[in-house]
Amino acid sequence: MLRILFILVLLTISSLPVISHAADPKLPNTAALKKIGQQMHAFVEGQQVSGVVTLVAHQGKVVHLKAVGLADMAQQRPMQTDSLFCIASMTKPMTATAVMILCDEGKLSVDDPVSKYLPDFADIELRSGPPARPLTIGDLMTHTSGVSGNQQNQGTLEATVEQFSKRTLKFQPGTQWAYSPGLSICGRIIEIVSGQPYEKFLQQRIFDPLQMTDTTFSPNAEQQTRIVTLYKPSKNKSALVTEPNWWCNLKAGRSPNPSGGLFSTAKDVARFYQMVLDGGRYGDVRIVSEKSVREMTTVQTGELEAGFTPGCGWGYGWGVVRTPQGVTRMLSPGTFGHGGAFGTQGWADPARQTIYVLMIQRTGFGNGDASDIRAGFQDLAVKAVDGNK
Repeated sequence: MLRILFILVLLTISSLPVISHAADPKLPNTAALKKIGQQMHAFVEGQQVSGVVTLVAHQGKVVHLKAVGLADMAQQRPMQTDSLFCIASMTKPMTATAVMILCDEGKLSVDDPVSKYLPDFADIELRSGPPARPLTIGDLMTHTSGVSGNQQNQGTLEATVEQFSKRTLKFQPGTQWAYSPGLSICGRIIEIVSGQPYEKFLQQRIFDPLQMTDTTFSPNAEQQTRIVTLYKPSKNKSALVTEPNWWCNLKAGRSPNPSGGLFSTAKDVARFYQMVLDGGRYGDVRIVSEKSVREMTTVQTGELEAGFTPGCGWGYGWGVVRTPQGVTRMLSPGTFGHGGAFGTQGWADPARQTIYVLMIQRTGFGNGDASDIRAGFQDLAVKAVDGNK
């Protein structure tokens, strides 16, 4: 009987997630990490945000997870570490990962013409005439496609993507970088190739294996009680006011949006980033190949100016730091990540084996990727990690 119990204990331990809370004295100093919460509280007191959740994971362990402020100011509902956020464009790397899973299975290639799966794109043109070469799946994931249009779904994903095929390309594919709804087109290709609805493929192949139980396009009744209210600065910048927004409106009748439709928590986002940082593996479960992870997190845009902050390039679905500067000055070259329209951020630093997740819900930053809140969080987190070197 004791032998059976011992085996059961071993099996339980082996099934624990890679992301866990740390109690290792060699990991970042707890006192240093506490300064993150203090700094975030100052941003709340200064009416920059209603509340914040911050997470730092180092060497596969969560070393900091803190919630400050309010999730809803009118209700005086406190922010919690499991509060749900509309992560907007942080959905894009998850869509790109689904594409790369299909690449691993030999069902498609990043070099495939989009028209191979969506014939309407064979006729897409620039104002000056046909493109010099076919539009590829890789172009869609690096935002070098020239595809333009609002990233909101108009009806079904199929109908939305059909509308994109009727628009004129802004430039020759591969010659410029411009943020686009290309990942929405990828979402439709995922459906065609896999034979499954886009959201079901992500659920079965990414969210379920990673135990991302709070990542969803359609929050259930319980999850809706944990959604953080979206705010914007008042006209005189002295306070925060609610900001009704299509992306956060659960009654908008929208379909799952591969460019920005997910809700998630800090812990779920960290699980996804940890999987990518670990080369596509989560514990004993392989999600995507190490080769595909390298391609996703390596600059694919050459010397093109890419991203929303200086010194960055773009991989397949990810922003990648080439030359740290400005808001990325404290990060290592090769750090990869993505932000969302409402200030959420997630970045993984391979050199430090560290993940930084910042969860807020606010518009009106101008450039959320370069916000003071992101810079302040990363500065303190990196100092805490580097302090033990």
